[in-house]
Amino acid sequence: MSDPILVVEGISKGFPGVQALKGVNLEVRAGEVLVLVGENGAGKSTLMKILSGIYAKDEGTITFEGREVELTSPLQAQHLGITIIHQELNMMPDLTVAQNIYVGREPRTGPFLSERRLNEQAAELLKRLGIDLDAKRRVGDLTVAEQQMVEIAKALSFNAKVLIMDEPTSALTDAEVETLFQLIEQLKAKGTGIVYISHRMDELRRLADRVTVLRDGAYIGSLDKAEIDIAKVIEMMVGRHVDESTRPAVKDFSAAPVVLDVEGLSTKSLLSDVSFELRRGEILGFAGLMGAGRTETARAVIGADHRDGGTIRIAGRNARIRQPEDAVKHGVGYLSEDRKLLGLMLDQDVTFNTVLASLSSYTNALGWMGDRRAKNQTKQYVQQLRVKTPSVNQVVKLLSGGNQQKVVIARWLMRDCDILIFDEPTRGIDIGAKEEIYRLMQQLADAGKSIIVISSELPEILRVANRIVVFANGRIKGTLRNEEATQEKIMHLAAHGEENR
Repeated sequence: MSDPILVVEGISKGFPGVQALKGVNLEVRAGEVLVLVGENGAGKSTLMKILSGIYAKDEGTITFEGREVELTSPLQAQHLGITIIHQELNMMPDLTVAQNIYVGREPRTGPFLSERRLNEQAAELLKRLGIDLDAKRRVGDLTVAEQQMVEIAKALSFNAKVLIMDEPTSALTDAEVETLFQLIEQLKAKGTGIVYISHRMDELRRLADRVTVLRDGAYIGSLDKAEIDIAKVIEMMVGRHVDESTRPAVKDFSAAPVVLDVEGLSTKSLLSDVSFELRRGEILGFAGLMGAGRTETARAVIGADHRDGGTIRIAGRNARIRQPEDAVKHGVGYLSEDRKLLGLMLDQDVTFNTVLASLSSYTNALGWMGDRRAKNQTKQYVQQLRVKTPSVNQVVKLLSGGNQQKVVIARWLMRDCDILIFDEPTRGIDIGAKEEIYRLMQQLADAGKSIIVISSELPEILRVANRIVVFANGRIKGTLRNEEATQEKIMHLAAHGEENR
């Protein structure tokens, strides 16, 4: 076992009203993957920002290669050998791969930048890392996975000895994830120490040489590979036992009224003859591989994407839905898979984000919002959904992912939508917060709301859905009742199943 290349001892960090870290310890060894886990708000991001020079610590010591260091800026941390790849990629889309990798460090011939040497330098780096990319390609033309490879190449161009990866697979397909994992194995073999932050337990099983757990800003413990047991890790994360095998109670919805009836839905780009029903109080799961048509169906239903054919009936009546505003008027709320880009106004507070879909009820003839009434209503939903926030005046971007998701849910509850579409509802959310979202969905269904859940995680679909609609190539390939469904059956239909509705 190699000596630690990075040692963190007793690190503490506070912000006004919040103690983010309390005496945290962490070790990273050369050539290992240390998976760092913890619920949203556990302090993972704060610790990583300290290690990458973004935040200054309040207390504690950081020892790198046997020498105590003070990390004062990201550039200083990079030159030292510590680099972070953030969950939200930080690329300049109009520049080339080479220009993104060496921005600010371009080779020169006299006073002029040398484009030829820049491209040669980047091509040699990409080849050395086994990344099959053209250094002259425009980054805006790359897939998310390819952009992530560019971020990794950029990080390693600083000769990074410790590479921090924050939720690197959150927007990748299965094939792209496999490519990333192969690159991680190559980096390990070359002696790079990797801190890998993830909420996905299957990734922990696949990658971890060790796992370190944080909870509520404190260090809970570390486990070596031979000691790693997923149930034990989850219990360390949340402070209680969580049963991931739970399924919804078996219910017969055949007598319940149909609240949404979609028939023959088609689009030019993908969907063909998509038909399904959603009944009152039911949770309907949409499963399938990425690009199979799940999100595209939801977007066509709410009018975000144009449809070429098909009818939509809500509560038995034809619904003319040409844009999302029409869907909202018909009582349909959509929670986007990208809550930060499409679901929230991150620089606005909890109150504004909650009343956003109901502004007309809170504004006067001049367009001014009744602040007191809006805040009082928001407080009720914050309490009902147990949103962890200092107040309804808190800026939403400062909340954890799970609490941001609850704010979006509160918006549609305030609008009193009877049909809710949750698209990847727990992406980037930890195990404990996931369970809260699952319970909340079940409570909404028990209260008579009808829900569609779109998820790439089959355990999640099996955990919440009463029936599961399986998509492939823009068509529905089959529908399974939860009690008969297994991951194998779902994947068989997603890969090559016959239509069976």
